Amino acid sequence: MFSLEAEPCPPHLNLHNQDLSRDEFAAMPGPANKKQKREQYKNARQGGSTTELPKKKFYRQRAHANVFSDHDLVYPISPAYMDWATYYPAYAEPEVADSIESTTSQTQDISLKAVETQDGSDGNGATSSEAIPMKAKDMRKLKQDVEVADIGCGFGGLLVALAPKLPNTLMLGMEIRTQVTEYVHERINALRLQNSKEGLYQNAACLRANSMKFLPNFFKKDQLSKIFLCFPDPHFKARKHKARIVSTTLNSEYAYAVRPGGIVYTITDVEDLHLWMVEHFEKHPSFARVSEEEQEADECVEVMRMETEEGQKVTRNNGQKFVALFRRLEDPPW
Repeated sequence: MFSLEAEPCPPHLNLHNQDLSRDEFAAMPGPANKKQKREQYKNARQGGSTTELPKKKFYRQRAHANVFSDHDLVYPISPAYMDWATYYPAYAEPEVADSIESTTSQTQDISLKAVETQDGSDGNGATSSEAIPMKAKDMRKLKQDVEVADIGCGFGGLLVALAPKLPNTLMLGMEIRTQVTEYVHERINALRLQNSKEGLYQNAACLRANSMKFLPNFFKKDQLSKIFLCFPDPHFKARKHKARIVSTTLNSEYAYAVRPGGIVYTITDVEDLHLWMVEHFEKHPSFARVSEEEQEADECVEVMRMETEEGQKVTRNNGQKFVALFRRLEDPPW
């Protein structure tokens, strides 16, 4: 016969045997949980002075974020108000004499002001976005414009692979997830320090942004030469299609930011999404699909296939990758 009586709780775990409140009991020392380990790890990396690459396990976050929520975001009211020098200090114009001391430490560190959240959570909480009013004349200018945008850059695989191949081109990763953005910041900082003599990776940066809402706040007309849309969320359900990164409305924003002759790169392992993107770009009057021959000759395509984290995952799973490139056409005469 089996007894159904519950075994007594060990005395050291029995709240009734101790004069402790539940809060005091919860605060008792014990093995660090995941959140504590994450905080301890990040505190040890503060200052951006370590050459060790960050460990991805401390920056994991759910794969999806609601792009229609008001996240806690920092964004410029227009491209003229964007402080790019914080992200690309090596490409900044010389500073005014009285402000040199305030930014001398930025040569190896990327500001995290755009990835901080009010509550310190994982960044998916719905709070309010905020445009910071600053004077355009106070913005430190860059010697050249950002030309490449990786929208939904994930853990930065494309950025760090392309940066040495296009060393004279400024490229920006845009990611909505807080923890993932912070990981890419740390990754680029470490690579900059590792390659300080060669000056590599100074041309790559990442910021937290909702590109579906605020892309024109960052880029002026005809500024970009390339946009990458790598393995975007397929949003399989029909009612979720409005959240796809390619649509008639968003394609018009891409047409605004990409200069004539520039290229929008797309890749996915979901054929339905691939057909969706092809259909919407081909229907848009500002884009024409690049030929298969020209597509395969583009060095960025191989990087997009093999260097992104999602691309590597698809390769390991023996999946298919669907690629399509679209050239920005000249605007018709008025």
